[in-house]
Amino acid sequence: MRMLNALLLAATLVGCAHQAWAQQHSHSAQPMVAQAPQTPAPPPPSASPPAAAMAHGDMHAPTIFTLRSGIAQGRMVYLGVGGEIDGKVNPMLVVHEGETVQINLINGEGAEHDIVIDQYAARSDRVLGIGASSTLAFTADKTGEFIYFCSIAGHREAGMEGRIQVTPGARATVATIAPEIVRDPTDLPAPIRARPPQVVRVDLETVELKGQLDNKITYNFWTFNGKVPGPFVRVRVGDTVEVHLKNDETSLMYHSVDFHAATGPGGGAEFTQTEPGQEKVVTFKALIPGLFVYHCATPSVPHHITNGMYGLILVEPEGGLPQVDREFYVMQGELYTAKRFGMPGHQEMDYEKLISERPEYFLFNGAVGALTKSHPLRARPGETVRIFFGVGGPNFTSSFHVIGEIFDHVYEGASLGAMPITGVQTVSVPPGGATVVDFKVDRPGRYVLVDHALSRLERGLAGYLLVDGPSDDDLMHSGLAKR
Repeated sequence: MRMLNALLLAATLVGCAHQAWAQQHSHSAQPMVAQAPQTPAPPPPSASPPAAAMAHGDMHAPTIFTLRSGIAQGRMVYLGVGGEIDGKVNPMLVVHEGETVQINLINGEGAEHDIVIDQYAARSDRVLGIGASSTLAFTADKTGEFIYFCSIAGHREAGMEGRIQVTPGARATVATIAPEIVRDPTDLPAPIRARPPQVVRVDLETVELKGQLDNKITYNFWTFNGKVPGPFVRVRVGDTVEVHLKNDETSLMYHSVDFHAATGPGGGAEFTQTEPGQEKVVTFKALIPGLFVYHCATPSVPHHITNGMYGLILVEPEGGLPQVDREFYVMQGELYTAKRFGMPGHQEMDYEKLISERPEYFLFNGAVGALTKSHPLRARPGETVRIFFGVGGPNFTSSFHVIGEIFDHVYEGASLGAMPITGVQTVSVPPGGATVVDFKVDRPGRYVLVDHALSRLERGLAGYLLVDGPSDDDLMHSGLAKR
């Protein structure tokens, strides 16, 4: 008992001495902050991955919790960080059968700690210094309630013990609390192929709306046509593009559009600064084939872009692109919110984080789970897939990668006038840039779309390509090679 009292006294003194430091530096630990309902989870039954993928969980999009060691009510405890467990003492961690679970441990007061779950043979490294961190991971293949605890002598008895509940069955579909702003990746026009140049009218409406960012989280998005990204515009080289930009009468802000495919002042932005309830028109000639970003260019430009005002325009070369079986439209962006990643409720934009480039969220097509829970990409073995990929940003370069696939053809910089390069694993795409990748899917499974700056997985950035069909074990199987 004397040793326990000494431990508590030492931890309390260290915690008091460093309380101000921890408050000032809490953001440095935030890349690990997340919680289960806000983490991309396996798709609902209507979008179920193959059974083999479910059996091993999802290693690249786990259910994540973050705990910080601390002192509460005179005891040594784990404190929940982020999401619905934020600030809770020794919180109950709820997961579902088959999920891959990741628990992050942050040292909050300087005593030595770890976290152990005996039933899953899962254990973190020990952390000693304030701010030091470690993780553990396991697949929740047993249901029931289990104990997590600190194995340092006396710490469990001093209060560092909580429960993890593994519930049978898959996680339920996220409840809708606001309009969905996600652009379906299949929402793009058909190829143009061979036709003479013509005048193409493009109608864009700028709409400001409160949309669903994640489970129990909303955000005030600014959009083109009510979705993020804006509509996929498809023309051919030599076309005359007539853009009608209407700013919805309920908007509070001026908006505009800058087409990177256009040659002229501001890409059209100087002619399209549009007040609420008004409409402006700009016309340009599509001179160069390629895949180009468009975005709002009204001050503050990064504010308008981060809120969702970006999209892609494809200028097909004469005769079009080589034919593929499936085409998808994917864009990456960032959100700079006042609250930490995963905190429930309404999130507001934080201008200080925006200009210092400290995003809370990295997103495909506008929301957490956009391409996992809501609109996963789908194909069948033997089909050829093309992804039109762009980065709205406004600030971060993407290292675009599909885990388990190799790009057969990549049009570097989305230059469609050059020969594509072949056999590419990862493509760098800068903010305001784009690429086109083609590949054939040969084996069923769940392939994860990522930015290979993989810490961004824990900030919401993941997508699924679900390939259903008979398995081909010659390409990959568990165990030894067949002889």
